[in-house]
Amino acid sequence: MAHADLAGVGEVRSALREFLRYRWREEPAQVAELLLSELVTNALIHTGHGAVVTVSVEPTALRVEVRDFVPGLPLPYVPNADDGTHGRGLFLVQSLADAWGVGAHALGKVVWFELDGERP
Repeated sequence: MAHADLAGVGEVRSALREFLRYRWREEPAQVAELLLSELVTNALIHTGHGAVVTVSVEPTALRVEVRDFVPGLPLPYVPNADDGTHGRGLFLVQSLADAWGVGAHALGKVVWFELDGERP
């Protein structure tokens, strides 16, 4: 997905929704959609390049990774009340995910989150 194609974020959400339809419970799947869209949007806006999404479903956990191809880790950002909706992506991930993190790679980084739960 290219930087200019932010409309593709909805396509990624839809693909995740379809993938999780019979693999995961509805409520955590909806949280996963929200968090995925935040991470993909961040990758597209802040790196100016595409992103690769990987989803893993285990018996008691869901893991979503968004990889970009620009070196450097994201800086912590705490939004204030005057920011409107800007800058809340990683804050939402931190608040709603059971675990999350960032890993550096030779070409870029991966931002990931996990949600605990059980398959339906």
